[in-house]
Amino acid sequence: MAGQLLETALLEKLERLTIHWQKSLPGLVGGHNTSRFAGPGQEFLDHRHFHHGDDLRAVNWRVFLRLEKLFLKMFQLEPRIPVRLLFDTSDSMKTGNPPKFDYARQLAGALCYVGLVRLDSICLQPFANKLGDAFVASGGRHRFQPAVNFLSAVKTGGRTSFFDVARDFVSNYPQRGLVIVISDFLDDGDCEKPLQYLSDFGHELILVHVWSPEDREPPWEGELELEDAETGQHVELSFDAEARRIYTQAFDDYAQSLRRVALRNNGRYVGVPSNVPVDEAIFGPLVRAGALE
Repeated sequence: MAGQLLETALLEKLERLTIHWQKSLPGLVGGHNTSRFAGPGQEFLDHRHFHHGDDLRAVNWRVFLRLEKLFLKMFQLEPRIPVRLLFDTSDSMKTGNPPKFDYARQLAGALCYVGLVRLDSICLQPFANKLGDAFVASGGRHRFQPAVNFLSAVKTGGRTSFFDVARDFVSNYPQRGLVIVISDFLDDGDCEKPLQYLSDFGHELILVHVWSPEDREPPWEGELELEDAETGQHVELSFDAEARRIYTQAFDDYAQSLRRVALRNNGRYVGVPSNVPVDEAIFGPLVRAGALE
């Protein structure tokens, strides 16, 4: 059931949100431009719950008379901007408590649900050192359970290579659209240039940076032997309060560099620790950044 990934109460709250675009792509419309009114060339697809501020003209009054609940009629308007959710499945995502991977899947599921309710075309695209098998869904909330099944079946594995992933992505997805990247952005190579590469091809970026608390501020002290989660390499070092301060500053500088990549390309950046409840992340940082509205 969908509740295994996201609670039903959260799904009901998500129905009032919309994935937000900054760019205007010629000949395409985004989910926030979806018409909820009958008209030529529009196909009825679904209902959603009525929320404060919705237009009463879109209410299905026949359903109201039968159920005494307000529902809005949703119609499909073509063509649409594709929304591609790239979520990191590399081995580094297994770390943390809760694991960053589980947290990323919940965020991906929540964003997928928001898009489906608003009749967006959603592509769930796992990646590590290359693109994995994708799942495409559109046409309303009834497609959410297959999306949950897909997310639940995805496993972690491999190293991260944003360069290879970006190259494969522009080859496999030539149509411009909205690209939401959910990752810890831990890559031995460069992340900034591949992300810029995606933007240069006309894709709008929303970068959702997920980290565990120890990624930013390691709690350990003394003589340590650390193992890289992706390469298996071991590093011995001495760690104290001053080393922690320097490390945390370097982490924050890196996060700022990711933010600059997004903002200079008219995109958005959101940083979220994995110990923040998913609903707080969605209705807090993601909404404040303008990724959702």
